Amino acid sequence: METPLPFGWKPLHIDCYDDTTDLDEHVDLYVTQVNLYTNDDVVLCRVFLTSLKGAALNWYTQLPAKSIDSFDTMVRRFTAQYATSRPHHVTSATLASLWQGDDEPLRAFMERFASISVKIRNLNPEVALHAMLMALKSGPFVDSLCRRAPADMDELRARAAGDI
Repeated sequence: METPLPFGWKPLHIDCYDDTTDLDEHVDLYVTQVNLYTNDDVVLCRVFLTSLKGAALNWYTQLPAKSIDSFDTMVRRFTAQYATSRPHHVTSATLASLWQGDDEPLRAFMERFASISVKIRNLNPEVALHAMLMALKSGPFVDSLCRRAPADMDELRARAAGDI
């Protein structure tokens, strides 16, 4: 706590973590902000408490003295403490349950599909393409896709844009 902050240090511009939001996102935002000034492990540990509030700040202030020897240790203890606060992560299996509604316009479905698929970490493009092809309702657009299958999602999006 006695380590001086880097020259030009300014308060962080992130929402304080209070155990109700995504802790992984909080740590990523925190590290990104601090790394604008330094990647010094001591500074990362020292300033971390300024990114907490409520129960999370109380947890931090209750840590035994000298129990944190690195920022990695801090993150491990933090994530262990708040692991149950992690949001449910969307997987590619979610795409299998998507269907274009009978009255749903192609544009609306494409937007809905995109908003879900961007939340999936390491989504295989071939899985996304297959899921999209299976989810589209029958009609002239699907007929055109059957006659000439798209090579990838970019081609499917371009063809959908033309059809919309």
